[in-house]
Amino acid sequence: MIVRKVSDVLGTERDVHTPNWVSRRLLLKQDGMGFSLHETTIRAGTETPMWYRHHLEAVFCVGGEGEVETLADGAVYTITPGTVYALDRHDKHVLRARTDMRLVCVFNPPLTGAEMHDDEGAYPIIE
Repeated sequence: MIVRKVSDVLGTERDVHTPNWVSRRLLLKQDGMGFSLHETTIRAGTETPMWYRHHLEAVFCVGGEGEVETLADGAVYTITPGTVYALDRHDKHVLRARTDMRLVCVFNPPLTGAEMHDDEGAYPIIE
C-alpha cells in the first residue's frame, strides 16, 4: 500500500513550481498504478494554454473559480468546486483562474515527474 501526504512531497522533486501553477505529484509512473495523481494549484489571474496530445487528463476542482476553454470550438466552461472536466479527446484548451484554483488531476499514461510543458502546452512521453 502507498500512503503519502502532500506534506511528504513538499520541497522534493515531486513539488513542481511554474509561474502559473504548482503541482504536487502524489502518484507517478514509478508508483505502478497505471495513472498519476496530482494536487495542482493554478494561480489567480493566470491563463495557461495546454494540449495534452500524449495524455488523457481528468481534473476535479476542490477550491477556487475559473474557466476552461476548448480551442477547437471556443466553448467556455465555468469551473467551480465540485466540477470535473476530462480532456478525453486530447483537447487543446486554455485554463483561466479567477482565483487560486485547487485541483486534483489524473493523467494516463502516468507522468514520471520530470515532465514540463513544451511550447505547445504538452507533456512529452518520458520512458
